[in-house]
Amino acid sequence: MTVIELFLAPENIAFSVALGLVIAIGVLEGIGAVVGFALSGLLDSIFPEADIDLDAGDVGDSGAFGEFLSWLRFREVPVIVIMIAFLTAFGLTGIVFQGVLAAILGSTVNGFVASISSLLICLPVVRFFAGVLAKIMPKDETSAVKTDSFVGHSAKVVLGTMGRGNPAQIKLADQFGQDHYFMAEPDMDDASFNQGDDVIIVRKEQALFYVIANTKEFMTDD
Repeated sequence: MTVIELFLAPENIAFSVALGLVIAIGVLEGIGAVVGFALSGLLDSIFPEADIDLDAGDVGDSGAFGEFLSWLRFREVPVIVIMIAFLTAFGLTGIVFQGVLAAILGSTVNGFVASISSLLICLPVVRFFAGVLAKIMPKDETSAVKTDSFVGHSAKVVLGTMGRGNPAQIKLADQFGQDHYFMAEPDMDDASFNQGDDVIIVRKEQALFYVIANTKEFMTDD
């Protein structure tokens, strides 16, 4: 079995897709750097839904899923790093596993069996990698900031036209100077905002922020 045949085999599609997604993420990040859209910042604002207080070891109210994300060291390093590490480890582990079996036995195993085996191997690898990275990254890049603390801060609409029921992306900087990207809607039913408009975050409901127009007398950022 050639390398191409190995990647295109039906039982290996999950691994090929995972590696393809790594390439796609790299392309999107490159395009985002040009047009002002940050996929990594948006992912950081979504996962995990409940803010994790790393110093206290608290995983909020997100239950088992939150505990799993905490175990994978979400919020200790950027979410995009965890995602790329997982997809790469999962894809490579599965392809290598299937390739070794094909070379020794002359055939591969069922895709579901191979995927479960790869998950069991790659998850501890991802956790170990994230732990090492968290120790060597600058402190201001790994400090977890509770997103509820952004209420009252000014932000800028960076992508899309915002209306009630039609969220757009906003950007703001935390106290460490790190940019964060969130989806937001106007707090008022009849309000709308365009790309480049300055707004004030007035409340948050789950992963969505609600904003009002930012005027000079309401500026809150230093």
